[in-house]
Amino acid sequence: MPGLLRDYFVVLPDSVAGHTVAGQLPAPEATGAVSAPTATGAVSAPAAIGAGTGDVLTVPYPSGRPWVLARPRFRKVSHLRRGGDALVLIGPDRVPEAVLAGLLEGARDRAALERRLARLPGLHHVVAHLSGETWIRGTASGLRRIYHARHPQAGTIASDRPAVLAHLTGAPLDDGALALRMLDFLPHPLSRRALWRGVHETGAGYGLALPVAAPGTAAAPGPREYRWWEPPPPELPLAEGARRVGEAVAASVRAHVGGLDRISCELSGGLDSTALTFAARATGPAELSLLTVAARDRYSEDEMWARRAVEAAHGPTDALAHHIIPADQAPYFYADLAATSAELNDEPLPVAPGRARAHLLLSRAHATGSRYHLTGYGGDELFLGLPHAYQDLFHGNPLTAWNHLSGLRHQLGWPLLPTLKVLLNRSTFPQWLAGAVTTEPQPVIRTPLLSWGVRQSLRPWFTDHARTLITEEFRTAAERAEPIDRWRGRHVDIDAVRMGARHFQAMEDIGMTIGLPVAAPFYDDRVLEATLAVRLPERISPWRYKPLLVEAMRGVVPDALLARTTKDHMSSDEHQGLREHAPELADLWTGSRLAEHGLVDARHLLRLAAEPFSPVLVEHSISSTVAGETWLRTAENAWPTPQLTPTTTTVTTTSEALQ
Repeated sequence: MPGLLRDYFVVLPDSVAGHTVAGQLPAPEATGAVSAPTATGAVSAPAAIGAGTGDVLTVPYPSGRPWVLARPRFRKVSHLRRGGDALVLIGPDRVPEAVLAGLLEGARDRAALERRLARLPGLHHVVAHLSGETWIRGTASGLRRIYHARHPQAGTIASDRPAVLAHLTGAPLDDGALALRMLDFLPHPLSRRALWRGVHETGAGYGLALPVAAPGTAAAPGPREYRWWEPPPPELPLAEGARRVGEAVAASVRAHVGGLDRISCELSGGLDSTALTFAARATGPAELSLLTVAARDRYSEDEMWARRAVEAAHGPTDALAHHIIPADQAPYFYADLAATSAELNDEPLPVAPGRARAHLLLSRAHATGSRYHLTGYGGDELFLGLPHAYQDLFHGNPLTAWNHLSGLRHQLGWPLLPTLKVLLNRSTFPQWLAGAVTTEPQPVIRTPLLSWGVRQSLRPWFTDHARTLITEEFRTAAERAEPIDRWRGRHVDIDAVRMGARHFQAMEDIGMTIGLPVAAPFYDDRVLEATLAVRLPERISPWRYKPLLVEAMRGVVPDALLARTTKDHMSSDEHQGLREHAPELADLWTGSRLAEHGLVDARHLLRLAAEPFSPVLVEHSISSTVAGETWLRTAENAWPTPQLTPTTTTVTTTSEALQ
């Protein structure tokens, strides 16, 4: 069934109506045996829990009604109850009961529990019940998100999957949110617009509190958002910051693959994947498979650097296997577009046209017997550094900022006067957001980028209706928008990380389809925090490539590999894909669902499919429109007929930590 191949969980109210909702969850494609009730009325956990069989696990309220229903395909659910308080962690690793007890005991409020949770890698969804109140949160990086909706009978229900809430509440699609997703990326806070009406996303770094009904009343108050995470001040010198980043990366890798015998890594040859390869090697797996996709471009350096990394990693006790996928076996972008129906992402993602390429790599990794696959996603957003950051530095240290900017300006060809003009611009975030979309062409490469983000152009194949929806969404959001951080650079840095984390969901869902969990350890909150804590002029530099990551991996990755300062790109594969898969694109626009919603001109898109090297496609990317079309077809067909399942949930003992 589309849309349910990834794991999910739902948090329900303690009521008869909440119990009824539990029986309306979409049926998994595979279910395991559920144990029979014991003499005390409890139901013990089936042996298949956490084994990826599709079973639905229930953590109950003291009343016995379902509180958290989870389908942990690959993630682990750890649960502990002490009296009226309870804690559930859903993440890549099992958290021992002794650790859970140390987190929960003595924590009388959310702040106290959050201080304790900071000891763990920042990869978990957290569901807690303290002092009569349930609260839920994801991660500050945006890798794990929370959504909520109001059920007509049960009241507020929450989940990590908006499609599940849409199914439970009968929510229709929202054309305004769908139109926004045809842009290449959505800046904060528009990225939070869920695709279904009445389904709301809680912002990254914020949690959702679900108060209980007051005594003598039937209805509980509505949910409240609260802020649980603040970015750390950038005060650490490079050496101390690098130490913390290295420790955080190592801890995140261990949380995913520590103790597993057979794991795999995508070794592109770039610095990010090389760093994770050596971090994974340090966990001591019995077999480590490294996969490299050869490039068609004869000037590409990735394969050469990947081979060097494998040679350096080989030791007398290492069991390494390097698998190079020949370039002619790697699909072009836009290949096998119909296959996206296998996964219903939370939203259309611009990386969707590259699904066939990702599927090939993960399939090869799965064929090696790998039990977990690591990628270097997130490394660019964290360590490369965006020019916007120099706006922050200019306020406190203008000479250093201008020195760094001068180096960057000469590398990128920014003219002097436009650079000064943008640097001295003091527009507020709402002012910028209101004008962040335009009908003008995309900025040229020599346009200085020092504002709150990048302006985007409305595509020529958008209808007037779509243009109106998009501009109105930006205008409305600007009326009440607040930046992630008051400093432009930190705002852009954090927004870029969260955007990348959302895009990584496509990789996770492909892994679910194949049966292989996929992880991006750089999106761990602890890695993000350690990175942001480093002094800005030491964290990024126009004269050094990813200096913080280089120093963080010093002693783990050989110095010869840390010396790489280049990065390959695959833009030629995307342009060639437009030609190779023109018939598939033409089929896509024939009977276009986006056109039925009045958002695109299908005839214009059909003409472009027949002219893959049109200047229009050089100036305007079509990938987000393709992603929106394929996503919409999957979403509309996710549940073709009402399909309800009996309530076959599993009630656990109240003090058990579940794997």
